[in-house]
Amino acid sequence: MASKWEAAEHVPFQFATARQKRAFIRKHALLYIISIPGVLFFLVFKYIPLAGSVIAFQNYNIFRGISGSPWVGLEHFQRMFAYTEFIGILKNTLLIGLYDLLFAFPVPILLALLLNELRVAIFKRIIQTVIYMPHFLSWVIVGGIIVGLLSPTSGFVNHMLKMFGIEPIYFLGEKSYIRSILVGAGVWRDSGWGTIIYLAAIAGINPDLYEAAQIDGASRLRQTFSITVPLILPTITILFLLHIGNFLDFGFERVYVFLNPLNSENGEIIDTYVYRAGLVDRQYSYTTAVGLFKSLVGLALIMIGNALSRRTTGESLY
Repeated sequence: MASKWEAAEHVPFQFATARQKRAFIRKHALLYIISIPGVLFFLVFKYIPLAGSVIAFQNYNIFRGISGSPWVGLEHFQRMFAYTEFIGILKNTLLIGLYDLLFAFPVPILLALLLNELRVAIFKRIIQTVIYMPHFLSWVIVGGIIVGLLSPTSGFVNHMLKMFGIEPIYFLGEKSYIRSILVGAGVWRDSGWGTIIYLAAIAGINPDLYEAAQIDGASRLRQTFSITVPLILPTITILFLLHIGNFLDFGFERVYVFLNPLNSENGEIIDTYVYRAGLVDRQYSYTTAVGLFKSLVGLALIMIGNALSRRTTGESLY
């Protein structure tokens, strides 16, 4: 994490002699040793598998392996863009990611600001526990709960609609509702968990600022917008950039549990398509090309967002 304030204070280590450098490494040897498992983890599970991306440029044969499979250049990428269904899937992925960014991202911030205003500690802890709990449920369980609530025959939502004289709606059977259901389910499951970082940022604010504001007659709302929000803005910016980096990575399980033939036209995303075409239909090279395309778009988005953030707010990831 870098900021214009930290950048001025950050001075890289400089050593006049090689002896000083070796002495510095020996002094912090324990830290270097502790970091080895983490470095190995990323090398083995994150960087080495990247080499397998070359099968996107081959007609990969599982029996011949990478060295024996024929090279086809950009054929799979051309096939990807020529496939009409893929354009619809890309559109679904972009729209669902955009809705998640617009509606789900601000919710943890609002929850953290509201929780910060609670003064009865036991009540605050109970609320925090209640909103954290859904995060520990798997998407299979969350999917079961949501499907049960939206059931056209026994669901709570349709019982409420009946009370107002509205005919039951088969929400998961109509493609127009699937995107709202996906985003709403994510808000319910993860918003409470997302408040942890914001509450930690709020806890780090100097209480003297609030006392000075009270002396000046500032209301609680005024203190929130003049002290709390500006001081947690760097945290919001960094998490926003990280969210942009995962813009196309909406999550396979989150979507797959709600998909059915009636709503897949508006609900299928790249991850579920890769599963269907890659693992089920065994089109390994083609789906690797699709996954590679998604990763490159995500990288481009985070670089653009990082550059815009550095220029407008002074905050950036690197």
